[in-house]
Amino acid sequence: MIIGVPKEIKNNENRVALTPAGASELVKHGHTVYVQHTAGNGSGFSDEEYVSAGAKILPSIEEVYGIAEMIIKVKEPIEQEYALIRENQLLFTYFHFASYEPLTHAMIKSGAVCLAYETVEKSDRSLPLLVPMSEVAGRMSIQEGAKYLEKPMGGRGILLGGVPGVKPAEVVVLGGGIVGTQAAKMAAGLGANVTIMDISLARLRQLDDIMPANVDTLISNEYNIKNAVKTADLVIGGVLIPGAKAPKLITRAMLPTMKKGAVIVDVAIDQGGCFETSKPTTHAEPVYEVDGVMHYCVANMPGAVPYTSTLALTNATLPYAVQLANKGWKQACKDSNELTLGLNVINGKVVYKGVSEAFNLEYTPVESFLN
Repeated sequence: MIIGVPKEIKNNENRVALTPAGASELVKHGHTVYVQHTAGNGSGFSDEEYVSAGAKILPSIEEVYGIAEMIIKVKEPIEQEYALIRENQLLFTYFHFASYEPLTHAMIKSGAVCLAYETVEKSDRSLPLLVPMSEVAGRMSIQEGAKYLEKPMGGRGILLGGVPGVKPAEVVVLGGGIVGTQAAKMAAGLGANVTIMDISLARLRQLDDIMPANVDTLISNEYNIKNAVKTADLVIGGVLIPGAKAPKLITRAMLPTMKKGAVIVDVAIDQGGCFETSKPTTHAEPVYEVDGVMHYCVANMPGAVPYTSTLALTNATLPYAVQLANKGWKQACKDSNELTLGLNVINGKVVYKGVSEAFNLEYTPVESFLN
């Protein structure tokens, strides 16, 4: 198969979808890998490293899309890429369709096969291609939250861990999944008082067993959230409904009850955000203020630490990419229910219910394409 790796062109997105080691593995299986010139530079990988691994370098994004049967990316295609995508071309990347209707319609119109990292799902309901970036984003959420709590950055001017004689900050984490767990670990490690909330009592029991003494668990409901945010210095939104829009857990009406200069970090922004006042921001302009509360809603947080992120992502995606390249997408999906669940749009048809329901689009069972 001919595989293309274009350079990411989303704002301050420095990750690349494939490391030289990943390219080498695909070449070893008999495939041809084309990488766009300087695609790996932001992550610390030179063109020369890709060539040494057996890949070929193409000068432009148009040439990469033009020759490839499968495109491997990090982020969803943006408007400049829509016209480059061909019918029957396989795109393997993060899409987060339910959060952005224009992208959904563009991919329907393209006739491409869209296999989304974020909905590939194992039998135990875990999301293997979302986990590594969720781990990065969860840890980063505390790092960024701590920074924007500083007074020069617009925050309250509070140190997360406090100092002897001064209480530490109060951190509220919404969601006890990968993002929430990593965020709570980081915040607790810095010495903050942490409350982690989830709707699953079973999950809260697990967290209660593994978390340090400065982490409390609390069942997530509207009443508890309202009360928790009143005393919070930093709130992390880490809820996820796979393939669907995130629920709005913090409303506009709650913001005036929060401390002035408090910070909220919406890690769920890729799926529409879990705060009513959230809107996507960029690494260039990451924050804005509403009712005295700082909002950090960067849609590609791991892009700020591209070396770590690229290695972690390729570790997870490469085994699936090899399956798709070796067998073709149709046979690979027939053989792997995990990959089948990753299919969102095929040849102009929406085959993932969460996407069809988000925009009231006709749903076509994926089985009709695999039989």
